[in-house]
Amino acid sequence: MSRAARLLHLLERLRAHRRPLPGAQLAAQAGISLRTLYRDIATLREQGARIEGDPGVGYVLRPGFTLPPLMFSEEELEALVLGARWVASQSADPALAQAAQGVVNRIGSTLPETLRLAVETSGLFVPPRADPYPSAPWLPALRQAVRAEHAVWLDYLDEAGRTTRRRVWPFALAFFDQARLVAAWCELRQDFRHFRADRVRDLADTGERYPERRHLLIRRWSVQMGHARHMDAADRS
Repeated sequence: MSRAARLLHLLERLRAHRRPLPGAQLAAQAGISLRTLYRDIATLREQGARIEGDPGVGYVLRPGFTLPPLMFSEEELEALVLGARWVASQSADPALAQAAQGVVNRIGSTLPETLRLAVETSGLFVPPRADPYPSAPWLPALRQAVRAEHAVWLDYLDEAGRTTRRRVWPFALAFFDQARLVAAWCELRQDFRHFRADRVRDLADTGERYPERRHLLIRRWSVQMGHARHMDAADRS
C-alpha cells in the first residue's frame, strides 16, 4: 500500500469513530509500527486534519476536515461518477440533474490526465429511460423545504381523485423507479404520511421552521415503519 493510500485509510478509520482510538490499534490495523503511525498523524495534521490526542491517550478526528478530491481511489471515483450520471439521466428533477452533471464535470476537471481518462473511459454508463417519469415540478421546492426544515402547504390529489389542502412537515424524499415519494408529518392527520410528488397540485413554503428537528422526525418515522413491517409480517405468518 502506498503512503498516500495509507494516509487516506487512516483518515477513514478516524472519521468512522467519535471516540479516541488507541495508537496501537490504529497501527495494528494498518500493519505499521507505532513510530510510523505517529509520523502519519503528524503529516495529516500538517495538511489541516484536526486530529486531537497524544500517544497513550488515543486519537480522534474533529469535524471540519474535507478530503481533497485526488485522495479518492479509482473505484471510489467510478462510484461517484456512476451515481452522478444516474441522477443526471434518471431524475425527474431538472435542478438536481443539472447539479449531478456539474459534479461529473468538476470531478473531471480536478483529476490528473491519466486518472481522468481512466474514469471517463471506465465503461460504466447509465442508459436513458425508455419510459419517462411522471411529471413532478414541485421536487426542487420540496427538496429545499426538507433541507431548511420548513413546513409547507400542499394541495394534494389522492387516489380517489379528491384534492385536499394540508400543512405538512417534509423530512425525506424517496426516489423509486416509478415514483418520487415525500415522507412528512401531516398536521391534519397528526401522523406520518407519504405523498407522491407527481400528485402535488400546488405547494407553498410557509418559511416557518417546523417545531421538531428533521433527524428526530426521521428517527421516529423509522421506528414506526419498522414496527409496521413487523406487524405486517406477523399477520402473514
